[in-house]
Amino acid sequence: MGRPSRVELQERNRAKVLTAARDEFAEHGFRDAKVDRIAGRAGLTRGAVYSNFPSKRALYFSVLAALAERAPGPPHPEPGHTAPEALGMFARAWVARLPLADTDEPHGPARLGMYVMPEILAEERIRRPFAQLMKLDALLLGLALEGLRPPGAPAGSLVRVAEAVLTTLHGAGQMAAAAPGFVEPFNVVSACAQLAGLDLNGWWPPPHVITQAWPTDEPWSPPPTVDAVHGEPARLTDDGVVAILGLHRLEAVEEAVRAAPPGATVTAVLVTGDPDELAPLARLAVADLCGCLRQAFPPAAWPRLQVVFDESGALAAAAGVPAVSDGTEVAVRIRANRITARADGRGACHATASAPDPRLPSAQPKEDVE
Repeated sequence: MGRPSRVELQERNRAKVLTAARDEFAEHGFRDAKVDRIAGRAGLTRGAVYSNFPSKRALYFSVLAALAERAPGPPHPEPGHTAPEALGMFARAWVARLPLADTDEPHGPARLGMYVMPEILAEERIRRPFAQLMKLDALLLGLALEGLRPPGAPAGSLVRVAEAVLTTLHGAGQMAAAAPGFVEPFNVVSACAQLAGLDLNGWWPPPHVITQAWPTDEPWSPPPTVDAVHGEPARLTDDGVVAILGLHRLEAVEEAVRAAPPGATVTAVLVTGDPDELAPLARLAVADLCGCLRQAFPPAAWPRLQVVFDESGALAAAAGVPAVSDGTEVAVRIRANRITARADGRGACHATASAPDPRLPSAQPKEDVE
């Protein structure tokens, strides 16, 4: 065999650092972990660690994201077929990851993620994207709940119910870390199951859109990537809407989902101006949610929304967006593997998804959820 290429060597070193960091964080906790010890565990220099991860926090988020993405993905042999059943199973999968007993190792694997929230709270630069990631998580869970709605049931958004569920579960996680032995798993699971019956105003208010979608005719050749929701190759050439969203604008994806024509594929492409720390945080937030969702909900109820990560910016560039930031909001309409409409700026998702396609008379925009 020939010598490994530079890219292959970088990938090997990155994998070594992640493994070493996982062990260091598990043994000492995030605060007491040392980069010099991580380098020694990996058999590399301190400089080699920092060439792959510019900060200990970036490394910490990357370790947790990698673990979350390898978590069990297939649905439970008997997933929930009603909203209460599915929410109960979702909550059970969630709390199974928490340190629930005061006999757990102080910094063992179950407590590996207990420093995530303190690190998020430490800086506004991280809090704001995290708030938008929670909006995205609530949308994904809400769409899954809507997918279990029985025939003939009133239409309406269940995203507010999903927000209540995630608030309960994140609160349980914080209490499990701060007060070992306090959280009773059965009560948390039961409470989440009962939240399915809450009436939290399912009306979705359409936005006041100023941005317009303009017709165009451009080639569409996106690079291959993975849909983080379903854990499979993303269907980027399907007819529908592709939204390029910075981590300050993730809530806009609901505008595309609600306004897109029936059957259209909606894809949220997540970009950021800080890929070192914010990209792994985004991967962690989505993987944590979808790992539990895929265990609790039948595949037929999984959201049709696709979520992909574009840390290199290659997918954004394919959509005609050469530079991205956390405030980016650009949406394009895909039809027959061509870009047929686009909009840029606040409101772009709704404008593009609701704009009629002159080449597809039957695909009229669906009405907003009421």
